[in-house]
Amino acid sequence: MSLKSPIMFFYKNFDEEEDNMAQRHVVRLSQEERKDLEDLVYKGKVAAHKSLHAQILLKSDVGEWGESQADGDISDALGISTRTVERVRQRWVLEGLEAALNRAPPSRVRGRVIDGENEAHLIALTCSEAPEGRGRWTLRLLGQRMVELGHMESVSHETIRQALKKTN
Repeated sequence: MSLKSPIMFFYKNFDEEEDNMAQRHVVRLSQEERKDLEDLVYKGKVAAHKSLHAQILLKSDVGEWGESQADGDISDALGISTRTVERVRQRWVLEGLEAALNRAPPSRVRGRVIDGENEAHLIALTCSEAPEGRGRWTLRLLGQRMVELGHMESVSHETIRQALKKTN
């Protein structure tokens, strides 16, 4: 076995997987859905992302009234990535029309680093005298002191800034 065959096999499988993915998420719009999407696009009274997603669905429709364009052609025509076209088609197939038109909810939701109790400690620390040799508290000093006092395990100066900005 030569060194080339596993690599060629990998690329071949990758291409086949990509083709299957494109075939798996086929958009077939009914005449009514098509009319609704055309109204969204041509009336211009919706958010830009909704209009763009509607255009993607219209251009990728393989039904009898559809344009049935390839992902690359759609992405070139609309000035977007092919991955965006794939995602919109996938959301239409898996979640429906409304989900495909709207933005996807954020996949990474972060918890609050500074809760109410820690915020109270931070404000009290900010109102206290600055450390010896300093004229005032800096964001980094406040963060270091909060960690030293054991109020939190670690905190960035940006988190401190955002917490203090809320109090203004």
